[in-house]
Amino acid sequence: LSRGRSFSMALSYSLGMALVYTGMGITAGLLGEGLAAYLQAPWLLASFAILLVLFSLSMFDVYQLQMPASLQSRLDSVNGHFKGGKFLSVFLIGAVSALIVGPCVAAPLAGALIYISQSGDVTMGGVALFCMAMGMSVPLLLTGLSAGSLLPRAGQWMTQLKVFFGLVLLAVAIWMVTPVLPGNVLLLLWGALAILGAMYLGIFDGPTQNHSFRSRFTGMLAMCLLLIGLAELVGAVSGAQNPLQPLALASSTTGPAPTAETVRFRRVASVDELQQAVAASDRPVMLDFYADWCVSCKEMERFTFSDPQVASLMDRFTLLQADVTENNAQDRALLKTFGLFGPPGILFFQAHGAELNGSRVIGFTPADKFIATLSPLVN
Repeated sequence: LSRGRSFSMALSYSLGMALVYTGMGITAGLLGEGLAAYLQAPWLLASFAILLVLFSLSMFDVYQLQMPASLQSRLDSVNGHFKGGKFLSVFLIGAVSALIVGPCVAAPLAGALIYISQSGDVTMGGVALFCMAMGMSVPLLLTGLSAGSLLPRAGQWMTQLKVFFGLVLLAVAIWMVTPVLPGNVLLLLWGALAILGAMYLGIFDGPTQNHSFRSRFTGMLAMCLLLIGLAELVGAVSGAQNPLQPLALASSTTGPAPTAETVRFRRVASVDELQQAVAASDRPVMLDFYADWCVSCKEMERFTFSDPQVASLMDRFTLLQADVTENNAQDRALLKTFGLFGPPGILFFQAHGAELNGSRVIGFTPADKFIATLSPLVN
């Protein structure tokens, strides 16, 4: 097989896969915000997470992932009509593969589709997903260009790589359900995963006679993972909620600071109700656009609003919240009034007055950046 023909076949396969992704992007642009609500529904996130866990178990050889024999025989029969070297055949195989491996890239694909659906831009949706598919195809194209010479020989590294991807799939599964699980449960899951990674690297295998740099580096990495895992487990038991700060303890010598639990929003359901609330407020107003299916909204609650300094600054605002979970006509009118595609979006208003220009917060914002936004407004 010549290098040119090998690259052409790889390109045909990639274009077939890109065609499916482009169709997904165009569809997301046409469907609009409704798709965002669907893709971020807790039951769908949980379904993807369970699917990823099942895939990861097959990586650990807990079971063999394969199709039923009857279905496999039918596919083999259909595949027999295709000749591997034919470009159209390879193109079609690439298109089918995009549908098959979709759950494996569920997290980034869902994120891209949500962004596209909120923008409502059909052209951007198609181009963005086409570029995403071609980017995923770069390793395949390089392999095709080299006519297979870049592929390493089979060996123990293949087993190690399979286990590594099994751990990655578990990590993605945990990340996907982060918005819908309590913080202490997430600490337990991340801790267990870190310890599992340390075990995979041989933390409990005892001393080794191999003193190479690779062996020492692996041992140090395993020890770090073990310590991280233990810290996460200790944090879960002690009541911590943030996996990034498992050992952080809330303390104050002047009394308890406001937290996400003590910060209360007043719900507004229409533009008229919002205008009345702003006009009646003697303090600056903070308006939070929220939805139950919004992943970033949950992240804002868990990681940003829960910060004591953020909560203390928010306590100096009149806090309003527009719940657009149902995405009905009234919700869409609220979003359209302020030119928003969907939650999360946080707007600020003067007391009895209009919106403060240049102060909007769109998407998830960590605590430190949110503090930088709030501080000038309260001063």
